[in-house]
Amino acid sequence: MGRTNPTFRDLLGQYREDWQPFRRGLRAEHKPAFDALFADAEAHADAAGHLNAREPMHPILVAMVLAQKRQLRALEDRVAELEDAV
Repeated sequence: MGRTNPTFRDLLGQYREDWQPFRRGLRAEHKPAFDALFADAEAHADAAGHLNAREPMHPILVAMVLAQKRQLRALEDRVAELEDAV
């Protein structure tokens, strides 16, 4: 028997496709950042798939924010290291 629900990765791909008109409207220099957001969501797809959310955009957004938080924390740690070295 086949699965009745699409996988989270399938849903993420559909959302990425749905957002292509928005992406096309972005300036060229902003497109890599937009693409990186969906790459961040893809990186957390395993965790998001465990949620089986009724609204898949919620775990997509949380995955994007989580990646941003991790990057921010890494930068804060690096700034602290550099300040301590001075």
